[in-house]
Order: sequence, then C-alpha cells, then structure tokens
Amino acid sequence: MILVVAFGVRVSYVAIAKRGPCPIKVAGKVVGSYPSACTVGDQIFYNAEANTLAAGHGYTEPLWPVTHPGQPAPPAADHPPLTVTVLAGVNWLVEHPPLSAIAGDKFDTNVREDRYAMVVFGTILVLLVGLLGRRVGRAVPGVDADTVGLIAAGIAALSPNVWVNDGLVMSETLTGVAVVGACLLAFALWDHPSLWWAIALGACCGAVALGRAELALFIPLLGIVVALTTRASWAERSAFAVAVVLAGVLVISPWVGFNLHRFKDTTTVSTNDGIALAGSNCDNVYYGKGIGLTAITGRDACIDYPPPPGDQSQVARVYRKRAFTYIRDHLRRFPLVVAARVGRTWSVYRPLDMVSFNKGEGRESWVTRLGLIVYYPTLVLAIAGSIAMWRRRARRALWVLLVPAIALTIGVAATYGQTRFRAAAEPSLAVLAAVGVLTLFPRLAREWRGSGEAASSPA
Repeated sequence: MILVVAFGVRVSYVAIAKRGPCPIKVAGKVVGSYPSACTVGDQIFYNAEANTLAAGHGYTEPLWPVTHPGQPAPPAADHPPLTVTVLAGVNWLVEHPPLSAIAGDKFDTNVREDRYAMVVFGTILVLLVGLLGRRVGRAVPGVDADTVGLIAAGIAALSPNVWVNDGLVMSETLTGVAVVGACLLAFALWDHPSLWWAIALGACCGAVALGRAELALFIPLLGIVVALTTRASWAERSAFAVAVVLAGVLVISPWVGFNLHRFKDTTTVSTNDGIALAGSNCDNVYYGKGIGLTAITGRDACIDYPPPPGDQSQVARVYRKRAFTYIRDHLRRFPLVVAARVGRTWSVYRPLDMVSFNKGEGRESWVTRLGLIVYYPTLVLAIAGSIAMWRRRARRALWVLLVPAIALTIGVAATYGQTRFRAAAEPSLAVLAAVGVLTLFPRLAREWRGSGEAASSPA
C-alpha cells in the first residue's frame, strides 16, 4: 500500500505540476510545443544528452548542432554518465515501436517520458528504503525491524524532498537508488562475508560515483570500512577490501578511460568541476546575502559567456585555475564560506533563500516550502534515532547510514550549498527518523506490533 501511495504521489506531481505545455520559439515565433513543462538548468543537458545518445551520436555536446549548425559536436562530460545512459535507453524505446505510438510531434524531446521513468525509479527507491529500514531495525535492540521498514518507506513515499526529484530530469533519483543499493550490499557483506558480496558492494559504489562524482567517496568510506569490519579473518578482510576497490575501479574505469582519450586535458569522471569551482569562488558568493551559493548564470555570473576557447576539459582547467587563485587570495574568508555552504545544504542557514534559488532548477516554490516543513521534524527524529543507535550499540549500522551525509557534506564544502545535494542522504534520514519514532514513542511501537499480530492471527 505504501508503494501504491508513493507511485500515486509521484504520478500526480508530474501530471499536474509538470503538465506543460512548453512553447517552442524560433526567431521569437512559437512554432510548436512540448507536451510537458519546460526543462530548466541541468535538466536541459540530461534530457538533450539522453536524446543525443539514443540517436547514436555518443556523449557529445547535445546543443551544438543548434548553436553551431553544420559543425561536428565536440565531446561532452558535463555530468557523470549514469543518468544520461539510463534515460537514453528510455528515449530509444520511446522512439521505436511499439512505444513510438505515444510520442508527440517532431518537437517532442521525450521530457514527459523521462519524467515518468523517474517516477518508476523513485517508487523503486521507496521500496529499497523500506528494505534498508527493515535491515537496520534488525541491528537495533528493542525495536521491531518490520515497523522500522514500514515507517521509513512511508517517510520516503510522502516527503517532498524525495518525490520532487522524481518530477525532474536530473541525477538525484537514480543516484539515490544506487546509494541505497550500496547500503543494502554493505549489510549483505557483514551478514554473509564472501568475495562475491565484496565485489557487488564495490561495483555498486562505483555506480554511485557514476551518478554523482563527489560520491566516489563511497568506495573508501563505505566499501573499504565495511570490508575491514566483517567478522572474518584479517586475510579475508584484506581480500574483501581489495575486491571492493577493484570492483569499484572496474565500473568507473571505462568511463574514465574514454574521457582520457577524447579530451585534450586530463578528465576523469566529469568536466563540471571547473564551472562548479569558478561559480562558487568569487565576490558574489563570498560576500553579502549570496554567501555559500553559486553564480553561474545571470547578470552577476562568475563565469564567462561565451566560455574560454577549447573543449570542455580546457575550459574546466581555466576555471579551476581561476577558482584556486581566488581561494588563495581570500583564505581568511574561506572557512566562513564553507560553513555557509554546509549550512545551506542542511537548511540551517538562510533556508528560505532556497525558495527562489530552487526555481532555477525546476522546483516550484510551494514544493520547497512544503519540503522545509517536513524536513525539520524528520531531522529531529533522525537525530534521536542516531543517538538511540549509538547508545544501543548499533554503531556499525549507524555508520552505513551516515556515509551518504558525510560524503555529500565534503562535496558541498568544496563547491557550493544547495538542498538538492542532500538527496543522497534523504533515504538515511527516513530510516533514522523511523528508528527515532520507535525509540521516542515505544508505546506506539508496541501497539503497532500488537495490532499487526492480532490482524494476522486466526479467528
């Protein structure tokens, strides 16, 4: 029933809030429309790149044929490839029979289909959160594991901070699926120490890195730590750790090797680091009300339009150099800026600024406000759940749930603050909040278990 509700909430959000149409203008004249709301921000790249890949043009700059007609498109690695690759499969299916019958006119870019694909993956995420909650509950003395799973799934099903990502064509939903999958595999390795589970955990951590580059920290923080803390001999634990690293590298290395071959400057997972660093290290986001944010668009943008000459890797190098120079010149200000970035991500510093900032990424103001209302009680319960797990000696399980928060916090400290980046930790917050509910309100837990047992017993 929770999954049915989760699916219904997500479908409703896409069908109503993203119903469109999106007008298409050429030379100031409307020549057609998309059957879904317009994409903005990074959504434009994810959708357009998925269509480019589905059409057989590879990972190239998707808008190049529009801005440079007749010229071959240069390589692109604006973001890691997980989301684009999955959506390319969706778009290829939509463009071919029998699904091509539901496609729109020649102007349709499959935005609608991409959004509903995210709805499916978002519902799968809710299922995985429930399974993770049940497994965590088994590690916490005094709580019912099934109840933890149900409450965690319910929070993930209804939280605006989770389902909003399923209406956007971005990386958060698929990365969340990989994150929770890695957490479940961490428990599997603890429960059944074997080389195969270690390989699976490392491969999933690699998939997480292909969703968001900064989450490559999952390999050391989750994979290696879990491998070295299994109940096995030291030789076996060492073998597990090596297997985790090799599996993670094996998953990531084809993409890295591909980028090293096709770009002029060294590029590993993404070329977006240059823009992210340059946009978050300049006067506009070091001083004044915008501290801790990024400025890559608009009149006060910190990056150049048009960008410096060269391919994406060369542009990224110029921006990185500029950012590092600025940081060195403003070292005394840097710690305060980092604190603001982290505070904005966790909504403890100027949270209402995100109401307007999020609109630039396609998040409606009412969704951001509703998300804040839901977030603070969830955070309080999650803190209570963390304390309970620590005191009840469920510290290994607690570490697994804290890894996403640690990894993303390191990432935003290096770039800029944005509540969207918190998406990787929202499943952990849901599970910790579920534990908090059952430890703060034990009577509720007993009554829930009692009613469940009564309903399942024969008359």
